[in-house]
Amino acid sequence: MRNAGACVVGLAVLAAVIGPWLVPYDPSAQELALRLEGPSRLHWLGLDELGRDILARVMSGARISLFVGLVVVSVSASIGAAMGALAGYYGGIIDEAISRVIDILLAFPGLLLAIALVAVLGPSLTNVVIALSLIGWVGYARVARAQVLQAREFEYVVAARAIGAATPRILIRHVLPAALPALTVQATLGMGGAILSEAALSFLGLGVQPPTPSWGAMLNYGRVHVLDAPHLTVFPGLAIAIVVLGLNLLGDSLRDRLGGVEGSS
Repeated sequence: MRNAGACVVGLAVLAAVIGPWLVPYDPSAQELALRLEGPSRLHWLGLDELGRDILARVMSGARISLFVGLVVVSVSASIGAAMGALAGYYGGIIDEAISRVIDILLAFPGLLLAIALVAVLGPSLTNVVIALSLIGWVGYARVARAQVLQAREFEYVVAARAIGAATPRILIRHVLPAALPALTVQATLGMGGAILSEAALSFLGLGVQPPTPSWGAMLNYGRVHVLDAPHLTVFPGLAIAIVVLGLNLLGDSLRDRLGGVEGSS
């Protein structure tokens, strides 16, 4: 099971990169005469309500989901690591101020905040990334703060301060590397959460706009045909579940190998 998560994530990335070229159908091409047709020899996952090939759209939707996950995790981890490092290293009023901001953001359900932000900014892929990044950094900040609180007492960090090394140099060269394993695990788990959040926003019509394929939007369009054409929701739903499960398994494996993540709860 240790390698299962890595295999699933690797297959998902492969499908997103080369999948659309392997499927002989355009994800936006319509065959209205065959709309809602189930899986067949020509269309392995069937056709949707507009006669579009579901396999082609699932492959293209993988690009959107992984893109959102990677960008949101990169931005959130960068902001969170910087804020957490400042709070943990300096302490005092800086730590208090940053911690209070984190507590306020954690007091509200993250998805509801994302919905509110996207509703204000307007539905689009860019605004989804912005909204998820603005609320996603707090988890990384908590992890970074906890790790930095320990790392700042290490002998080599104390020695660096004693010889007059600049604070940015100490943080970048000595303190943050100690927090990197924990942040890596948090990022792996956080990417699954970002993919789920993007799917939820797209399901509500606040994410990727038609005709661009999105797993969440595909679920939304297929829910009205759940009885007469269940393949419209089964396959995009399975794609979301498998990729998120793979990321969680990969995160658990990394956590076991790296000795746990302090302060991530």
